[in-house]
Amino acid sequence: MEIVEAHLRRIESVNPSLNAIVTIAPDAIEQARAAERSLRSGDALGPLHGLPITVKDTIDTAGLRTTSGSKLRAGHIPTQDATVVARLKAAGAIVLGKTNTPEMAIPYETDNPIFGRTNNPHDLNKTCGGSSGGEAAAIAAHLSPAGIGSDLSGSIRVPAHFCGIFGLKPTTGVVPMNGHLPHATGTLSLGACIGPMARTVEDLSLLFASMKEGVSEPAGDLRALRLAFYVDDSVIPVTAETERAVLMAADALAKAGLEVRAEKPPGLAEGPLLWIELFSKPSAEQLREFYRGNEDEAGPLVSKILNRLDRDNSLEGGIASSEQVARAVVWREQLRERLLQWMRTTPLIIAPVGSCPAFEHGARRVDVGGDSFGVFRAFSYSQTFNVYGLPAVSVPVAKSEGGLPIGVQIIGQPHQEETVLAAAKVVSEARA
Repeated sequence: MEIVEAHLRRIESVNPSLNAIVTIAPDAIEQARAAERSLRSGDALGPLHGLPITVKDTIDTAGLRTTSGSKLRAGHIPTQDATVVARLKAAGAIVLGKTNTPEMAIPYETDNPIFGRTNNPHDLNKTCGGSSGGEAAAIAAHLSPAGIGSDLSGSIRVPAHFCGIFGLKPTTGVVPMNGHLPHATGTLSLGACIGPMARTVEDLSLLFASMKEGVSEPAGDLRALRLAFYVDDSVIPVTAETERAVLMAADALAKAGLEVRAEKPPGLAEGPLLWIELFSKPSAEQLREFYRGNEDEAGPLVSKILNRLDRDNSLEGGIASSEQVARAVVWREQLRERLLQWMRTTPLIIAPVGSCPAFEHGARRVDVGGDSFGVFRAFSYSQTFNVYGLPAVSVPVAKSEGGLPIGVQIIGQPHQEETVLAAAKVVSEARA
């Protein structure tokens, strides 16, 4: 119980400056007492027994407000847990509260009409990222030991990178998405996922073991593997500090005995284009249905998306749009197969999470190497691996000149989360 109480005191002290946790579980102390009684009684204990966690506010928690950052759900209290939450509770975890998210999980800044924005613990003038930004900020600031977020365009990995923690985007489909809003329907199911976030690789692995479907394939001997790294995806450049972080991670794995070489995997330049084709309009259409008749309740960013959707729909027919999506799915499958063939001999990849560290609140563009780029484009490195559905973990590696964390992502073959996490552990230990 002392652990839960200590975290609640920390939340009371630090959270007002961060705005990372937006709803506290009223039964957290009660659940902690129950966990103590089970421990004293000699009951069978789960692997997460007594561990306090936080949950992104897009994921249903029974009896605990879940808003997805939308005014339409400001008072929404689910009657049952999302499957992933139920699994974590069954393993013994105690939900401390819910963490802030952009309205309807639209990245890359955590801000919404209900709770406002969340600040980065390393610099309150910078964003914590999105859309799992509140989760990353809470964990980085020791308000929570670990928790869960969701990811369609880097929404676990980008906040983890900005806040200096670890975040795992599992293989698409490995962790159930039911009980999450926005829903992972249609083509969104190809890239959307729920995954764990924590301050250590070990905690990430512990949570993932209780969340996933089935048994993961073991990591095996990393020294027998070939790894490729790259710092240019042919879409956008990265800062010099980001490039150095990738090289540091590659060097750590080379010293651990892996065969490491600089090489670009196939399909990188096409990944962000496919993200737009497969996920952008379906996401907007889902927003349209959710807000239909209540458009005046939408925040500024959602309103902008709805207005753009209306304009685009007036210019193109539904049949043409459906045909375009179908072509994109076929294109995605062709490119994914080519990538997976390439990965048979090079099963691990190191890449930037994005082109830069955390940017200032409200930024619409970022500067990289003297050039200006739109914020969304700056994270093409993450979007690509949602398109192809591969597991990827964000690992904190370095700090910018301004003291901001810089992470890299390690990507693996489908269902090879254990291998990806083993590589992340090597990099983490080299950094320590």
